[in-house]
Amino acid sequence: MNKVAKSERPRKSKTMGTVDILTPEQYQPMALDVKAELIQALIPLGLMHVSQVLQQEVQDLAGPRYARSPQPKALVRYGANPSSVRLGGQRVPIRAPRVRNQHTGQEVRLQALDALQQQPNPVDETLFKRVLYGISCRNYEAAAESIPGAIGLSASSVSRQFVHATAKRLREFQERDLSGLDLVALWLDGKSFAQDTMVIAMGLTLEGRKVPLGFVQTGTENKSVLSAFVRQLQERGLRSDAGLLVVIDGSKGLRAAVQEVFADRALVQRCQWHKRENVVAYLPKSEQAAMRKRLQKAYGKATYAEASKALKAILHELEQRNASAAASLAEALEETLTLHRLGVFERLGISLKTTNAMESVMSLVEARCGKVSCWKNSSQKARWLAASLLDIEPRLRRVRGYRHLPELRAAIHKALGLREAKSVA
Repeated sequence: MNKVAKSERPRKSKTMGTVDILTPEQYQPMALDVKAELIQALIPLGLMHVSQVLQQEVQDLAGPRYARSPQPKALVRYGANPSSVRLGGQRVPIRAPRVRNQHTGQEVRLQALDALQQQPNPVDETLFKRVLYGISCRNYEAAAESIPGAIGLSASSVSRQFVHATAKRLREFQERDLSGLDLVALWLDGKSFAQDTMVIAMGLTLEGRKVPLGFVQTGTENKSVLSAFVRQLQERGLRSDAGLLVVIDGSKGLRAAVQEVFADRALVQRCQWHKRENVVAYLPKSEQAAMRKRLQKAYGKATYAEASKALKAILHELEQRNASAAASLAEALEETLTLHRLGVFERLGISLKTTNAMESVMSLVEARCGKVSCWKNSSQKARWLAASLLDIEPRLRRVRGYRHLPELRAAIHKALGLREAKSVA
């Protein structure tokens, strides 16, 4: 009841900014392609302006209608033909006026008509957004804006355009230069996507901005595949000169790949959430809730000494009660306390102690890709994932405590014994 009541509270209206009203004096001298873009944004008033622009060009070519001339005109009106223009992602039928050159006997193409029939970009952005946000290709025609007489797009036509759009975004995602990113941390995590495992890399800049860097499709998180993936990121400009904090789950393949590629340029923070859940999974269900709380409390200690002491006490107890749970806790225990050792846990632990940032990104990906009912091949999965990540990236918020990231960099630099802290110009 509280949630319902809360959702029904009136909200204050938000002013999105002032609107500049275009005057006829400003409109008339505009270039033809600029006019075409403006017209394409007006539905259904665009149809009226389409006619005006076409008639104006006819008048410029053939002169005013019924006007007398002492000499025979070279260009004359020549009736009209059925045609169409693009408005709001659809083709709208019109009657296009014709102009004929009497000297050559050939028809003169109207530049305005050519401009209105072409899309501003090679790919229709409106169509791309509609399909990405959940309108299936099969239902696109019914979901498009209702314009009397509009020529709907077939499912196959929409599909072809969307494939072209997502292929372009996949190339953009896989080839964009990473050398301009001043990264202080890196998340590497394998996520389930369309019945496959995609290992995704996401960087954290010194300003606190999260940036998806790339992904690789892999059956298992093995060292060779993941090492090659991280090296590809380096080839695109990923830098670790000033040291990196790499946040991973308990995957041995990921850990080995980080060690092989970054060597002494990275510190590893194991995800505390994964460690906690791995440990309690060995215990009877009746004991799991209590142990989960104890581990959470131990990891929540402010200093390394306090957290290490509390965890070692739990480890000693588990060695007597459940050897498997104890072995799980002992495995790479120190790497779950990296932020504590660096002295920044209180300020940055909430953002970097787990791989939850990746979980948040994948939930946004699922919102865009979850309605796809038929995944046909690997290319389709890669195109959808890249398009979703690029669409999500501008919406990602800065991490909590981002103002303390320079402090994290200094701590990493000191821990790694780097001679000189380097940053991207």
